[in-house]
Amino acid sequence: MEAGRVGRIKLGSQGLEVSAQGLGCMSMSGVYGLPKPEEDMIALIHHALNSGVTFLDTSDVYGPFTNEILLGKALEGGVRERVELATKFGFCSVDGKREIRGDPAYVRAACEASLTRLHMDCIDLYYQHRIDTRLPIEVTIGELKKLVEEGKIKHIGLSEASASTIRRAHAVHPITAVQLEWSLWSRDVEQEIIPTCRELGIGIVAYSPLARGFFSSGLKSIENLSHDDFRKLLPRYQPENMEHNKTIFESVNEMAKRKGCTPSQLALAWVHHQGNDVCPIPGTTKIENFNQNIGALSVKLTPGEMAELESFASEDIVKGDRSAHDIPTWKNSETPPLSSWKAA
Repeated sequence: MEAGRVGRIKLGSQGLEVSAQGLGCMSMSGVYGLPKPEEDMIALIHHALNSGVTFLDTSDVYGPFTNEILLGKALEGGVRERVELATKFGFCSVDGKREIRGDPAYVRAACEASLTRLHMDCIDLYYQHRIDTRLPIEVTIGELKKLVEEGKIKHIGLSEASASTIRRAHAVHPITAVQLEWSLWSRDVEQEIIPTCRELGIGIVAYSPLARGFFSSGLKSIENLSHDDFRKLLPRYQPENMEHNKTIFESVNEMAKRKGCTPSQLALAWVHHQGNDVCPIPGTTKIENFNQNIGALSVKLTPGEMAELESFASEDIVKGDRSAHDIPTWKNSETPPLSSWKAA
């Protein structure tokens, strides 16, 4: 499928408009192997903007910090005005110990630090990356509300939060978007979280919509991973599970051939067909792959084709949990356990 210029959607009911597909920037600064050359990533970001993808997603923990610095450089010279920039806070390391923080002092300090790294006066969408279970969510949102009032952030978001946490947070200040893992083989969120977001008018941002590269090249994406690639820690990527899961990719690939598109475009199109309140943010470090991803917007799926796709990756077919949050261990976090997940 050829890629055209990307359209726009309203993300949530709080006035934020973004490109219909975003760009996840995490892998530009490591996590899936070594960081990529800065000049190449800046060129990719500028290419994305020129293609109509203006919704950029980062976090202070990517790098850590270096991904925000990269975005700050990429958005110099008047480029900032063309972008809806989302970043996150919450992961921190204290005396070598990893923990999640959502206390007011930390929220404010993290926001100020991100603004400095990004060379910005205001963040368009500021997420709590993970929920700090040591204190009421109302306390964290109360401080974020102050940052909105002070003009340092425009919109508040949550990432990997439970339905009850989303409700409580939204009661303090309207939540614009919830970020969650949603793909053809990660569908736990459809039970409670997606309906809650829709009831409250909260936009949905789907990260890892290509299953961290699995729907791009199947087993090849695993066999070529570098030793420092985070995906090597994930249960679904372990050899004993991947040998089974490769049949999912093979089925998707076969259907993609019939549709005249790539398997990644087909998997991404499935996410787009979930509704106009959903914005997937596939990440990439290559312009060629970026162009392929936005080509997914041109893939049309019938209800029958949607059902066929879902049959390939039903819950009883996929082997291995989607996350490995005990590697590394993050204390006091409202995150998915390694068993079946409904968000604590």
